Formats: sequence, structure tokens, C-alpha cells
Amino acid sequence: MDQSALMNTYGPRAVKLVKGDGCYLWDDQGKRYLDALSGIAVCGLGHNHSDVTAAITEQANTLLHTSNLFGIESQERLGQRLREISGMDKVFFSNSGAEANEAAIKIARKYGHSKGIDDPTIITMSGSFHGRTMATLTATGNTKVKQGFAPYLSGFVHAPYNDVEAVEKLVASNANVVAILVEPIQGEGGINIPANDYLSRLRTLCDQNGLLLILDEIQTGNGRTGKYFAYQWDNFLPDVVTTAKGLGNGLPIGACLARAEAAEVLQPGNHGSTFGGNPFCTQVADTIVKSLTENGLLDNVIALGNHFKTRLEDAFRNSDKVKEIRVKGLLVGIELSGASAEVVPKALEKGLIVNATAGNVVRLLPPLVMSQEQADFTIDTLIEIINAM
Repeated sequence: MDQSALMNTYGPRAVKLVKGDGCYLWDDQGKRYLDALSGIAVCGLGHNHSDVTAAITEQANTLLHTSNLFGIESQERLGQRLREISGMDKVFFSNSGAEANEAAIKIARKYGHSKGIDDPTIITMSGSFHGRTMATLTATGNTKVKQGFAPYLSGFVHAPYNDVEAVEKLVASNANVVAILVEPIQGEGGINIPANDYLSRLRTLCDQNGLLLILDEIQTGNGRTGKYFAYQWDNFLPDVVTTAKGLGNGLPIGACLARAEAAEVLQPGNHGSTFGGNPFCTQVADTIVKSLTENGLLDNVIALGNHFKTRLEDAFRNSDKVKEIRVKGLLVGIELSGASAEVVPKALEKGLIVNATAGNVVRLLPPLVMSQEQADFTIDTLIEIINAM
């Protein structure tokens, strides 16, 4: 491989993938891999899905781009579909998750200014990951990814994740706080799952103080947890929710959805995107969302997640090599006692694609269409690798 023309932002990449079908990928040497990462929670419908391919082909032969100076039928249709699914009122389409979060941050700041707050501040959480633009990087609560990019933007303070009391203290001591931005489950942070009442208590805190509750569902949205959005496991609505990744199944599209007062904050001239919500991406995404919500796919996510949890807990119950198994739908984290990075190349050797994050967590984000047989291959392979470490 000649990667000399590419900036070295990803380090060495030992495998070149050239073909996909369902839950499988092939490299340029013809070796097949079971994809238990799905492009980092992107390809929820797997690779080369017939409905997605048909939508891509049809729209590529019809219209790719017009700009948002004109009405776009598929954008309107996708917006309506997401509104019905989410309980939100309006949506802004972007090209990525980071851009969706940028829109949410701008909503929070403009909302604060409308309340007479000159220096609006957003509370985010330690261990969080919200993107790599300067605003989302500042919002991110992970010092490792932020090193070398100071000075950061003002307007953000951090609280420990899963600690409502700490957030309450920040709200009480800072009159500039206008919003709380939080992941329902921290993905890059190591599949950190908070207490069952964590999000609902944050909702109550926001209601009591006139704050916006912004949920970053870039990774947890689009069926990943077994509900379309993770907050739908609880009996409340956020004010703003962002998503991307699985919304496009490989195409670059993100969305920032808002309701009530938050949905009216951005007006003409406040925000925009040249490519965001173009006919091509929204037509394909509309097909994807329709497929994600039909044919019992989310039931499969829940059942398969329970299967992963049961088998992994049984396998490592008495192991000193595994500290904890964390599962919500098809967000699966195996926290090891030692570093997790060496698991990735060993799994590749055995034809399995997984990910390491947060230093000691093996992360699984398989396609939502994965079968139990494929899940068992994933589990058996990881049991063998971890036990041999």
C-alpha cells in the first residue's frame, strides 16, 4: 500500500478492504472478515444492502445536488419521518455528527443570548466525545484527543459522567449555564452506561432551571440500542438531539433535531450548509430509516444484545482478565484488566473486525442485521483471544 500522499492522521492501516456483503468484508488479498464494527456504528444495515443500493442507483440517475436555496422533496420527507420517530418538531441536516453537534451548540448559545445571558455556558461530561471541530473538541471531555489544539473555546464546563449531584452544583454556582450536552451512553469513552435514572434526573434539572437538554446520539441513535433513539427507553424528550453515523449507512449525513422553543432558535441567516440535506443523501437516508424501523429489526437488536451479554458474562464471570461486560443493544464493551489494543490485530488474523477504545475496552458495534450464528463466531473468537492473553 502507498499511503504517502495521505496525512498520517490514522496511523498505519494494515488491511485494505475492497468489498462488502451483509456482515462480511473482503480485503484486497481475498480474505473474508466478519465485521463487528460496521464502520464504527455506521453500517447498521450491513454492506451492499439491496434497498440502499437501489436507492443510491435511482437517485444517482436522478439528481445529486441543488443547494438549500431550493426545496428538496426527499429532505422534507426524511425530516417528517424523523420528526414522527423522535417526537421532535424540526430538523437541520448536516454532513456529519460533529456538524450536527455544532448546530446544537449554536442553538444553545443563541438560546442563552435570547435570555439575556452574554456568556452562555454548556455543561458537558468527562470521558465524552462530541467531535473534532474546535467547538465539539472543546465540548469533549477527553484530554488525550484535545492535546496540542489549545487555546480552546470558552463556554464549556465539565462534570463527571453519571453524577447528577455534580451537575446540580455547577448549575447552582454558574448563572451562565444554558444547556447540558450529554451522551446517553458514552461510546468512545468505553461503552459507559449510566444509572437508569441519570438522564431523567438531568431532564428534571433542566426543567427546573430553564436549561436545554441536548443529547448526543451520534453513536446511540438509528437503532443501535434497540430503540430508534436511546432516550426512548425513558419517559421523556430532550430539547435537542443529534445523530449521524447509522443514518446514512456509509453516506455522509447528520441531523440536529429540536422541539418547542429550541426548534425556533435558528432562523434564516443563522446557520446553513452547502451539502447538508442534499437530494442524494436524504433520499438514501429516508430509505435507510424506513428499513431500520420495519421488519422487526430493532427486536433483533435487543435479542442479540441480550445474547452477547449472557454469553460474555458467563464466559468471563470468574476471569481476572475481564473487569466488566457492558451491553445495551448492539453497543458492547468488554473492559479488560489490561490494555485492549492487542486484541484488534489478533482478531483480524482470525477474520474478525473489532475495535479498542478508552485504553482497555474492546468495543463491538456490529451491523444491526447480524445473525446469532455470526454473533457466536464473534463471541467465541474473542473468548479465545482474551483467554490466551
